[in-house]
Amino acid sequence: MKKNNKRLENTLMYKAFLQLNTEEEVKAFLEDLCSMTELMAMEQRFEVAKLLHKGLIYNAIMENTGASSAIISRVNRSLQYGAGGYGIVFERLEGEAGE
Repeated sequence: MKKNNKRLENTLMYKAFLQLNTEEEVKAFLEDLCSMTELMAMEQRFEVAKLLHKGLIYNAIMENTGASSAIISRVNRSLQYGAGGYGIVFERLEGEAGE
């Protein structure tokens, strides 16, 4: 791996998610792929992102999730300046809820 902070992408792993058809299959795959601590951290970050997306303030999010202000700030930075993944997911989840 180069030292210029570019990580090697394992595109097959990302494509593996596309092979899963149900929430249960995704959950099983993630439980196999990640440690319980990693999975809990991802779940917390997703909950923080959801609450930020809804417009909650940091203190309310800290109270609701137990996340630190550093985690909330990091997630907020991803929401604002990241690759757009959260936005895609939230848009589709909201569309699904409206159906």
